[in-house]
Amino acid sequence: MTRKQKRLSIIFGAAVFLGLAAAMVLVALNQKIVFFVTPSDIVAKPAETGQRMRLGGLVEEGTVVRGTGTQVSFAVTDTLKSVTVKYNGILPDLFREGQGVVTEGVMGADGTFVADSVLAKHDENYMPKEVADALKDKGVWQGEEQ
Repeated sequence: MTRKQKRLSIIFGAAVFLGLAAAMVLVALNQKIVFFVTPSDIVAKPAETGQRMRLGGLVEEGTVVRGTGTQVSFAVTDTLKSVTVKYNGILPDLFREGQGVVTEGVMGADGTFVADSVLAKHDENYMPKEVADALKDKGVWQGEEQ
């Protein structure tokens, strides 16, 4: 092999290695992506059972039902549609009806959202950007313009 052929084979090998590494990183990231949806999105296009996602909106008034231990169920709404959420764990201190919430979990086979984490807003002016944008898109935003 000439020096030029050796150099080209090293460059080709390095390019293949970098391509494989980039492909592995993209596959790993794609498996960890969690999509954000609103209740109207779920009702319009039902999610696959077991698909991981974030559901955001407002905790619907009168829907919080505490079960035994740390089990709780409630409905998340964007004021147009609502989705029932089941959660087993300790809720944030600021969790209450009528407030913004983002839950992360999977859709159950029975159409309920099974959450493994619940995030609540931290003061009366804050709402996660995704939730606020989704409510604005639906025309039901009631907060101050930002």
